[in-house]
Amino acid sequence: MAANPSSHRHSHTHDKLELAHAQTLRGRLLLAVAVNLLFVAVEAGYGYVANSVALIADAGHNLGDVLGLAGTLVAAILALRPSSGRFTYGLRRASVLAALANAVLLLFTSGAIAWEAVQRLLNPQPVGGGIVMVVAALGMLISGGSAWLLSSGHSHDLNVRSAFLHMVGDAVVSAGVVLSGLIVLRTAWTWVDPAVSLIVVAVILIGTWGLLREALQLSMDAVPRRIDIAAVENYLATQAGVDEVHDLHVWGMSTSEAALTVHLVAPSVQSDDDRFRNSIVEELQHRFGIRHTTLQVEAGRCRHACRG
Repeated sequence: MAANPSSHRHSHTHDKLELAHAQTLRGRLLLAVAVNLLFVAVEAGYGYVANSVALIADAGHNLGDVLGLAGTLVAAILALRPSSGRFTYGLRRASVLAALANAVLLLFTSGAIAWEAVQRLLNPQPVGGGIVMVVAALGMLISGGSAWLLSSGHSHDLNVRSAFLHMVGDAVVSAGVVLSGLIVLRTAWTWVDPAVSLIVVAVILIGTWGLLREALQLSMDAVPRRIDIAAVENYLATQAGVDEVHDLHVWGMSTSEAALTVHLVAPSVQSDDDRFRNSIVEELQHRFGIRHTTLQVEAGRCRHACRG
């Protein structure tokens, strides 16, 4: 069957647009990581000066999200690297390892902050409410600005969407710390500061548990949560000429990309019918976001060699 020139031109244009989008995203992520990492250092320093566990807890929360941004940045950079003889899928899986390491680090950080907060509740200490308010308000602006930087790409990439939501969440948490600083400043209720820090720790743990669970699942080749494998199987089974679907496997190549292999029993489909295969491959990408598909089309059910 002759190749379709218009299809090749469309594919080439699509690849160029994807590359341009990835490069733009990489620049925005790099800026967001740099600004937020600098602020984490400033916030932790002023938290120590103001004797505020809430401010230090917010810095720990922001650090976790900076690590998440860094993981997204690493994934964006590694996704542009070609595969090799040793790493035939490239280095996409590094984003899963980064997410796993991020989750484990956040658990240890949360434990340390919670321990200090409990000690402060038992033994209250003076807190610089004014400093807490100013620094947390600055954090709101930085988190909001970072969310704006990522807003144009958050609907296309699962990693970027997660980072965008984290930045929005950071702004909300910082608003809570501003409120705690105002309460301490007006009432001298020093217990409010460690109490707010415990709330921040709870927010961190809720987000971290989901991240840890998903990272562990992806590291064990689980079906990504965004993909309904039953819907995928139903789509394949209802294609014209397909009598049976078996040995269907879907797994995450990274935190944002998925791969699929499947055997289709289709006796009426010609072995060289590229239109049949291309139609399925394109629809799997469009409908389910699966970009790496391998189809094995069979005239009859294989009984022994296809067990998987």
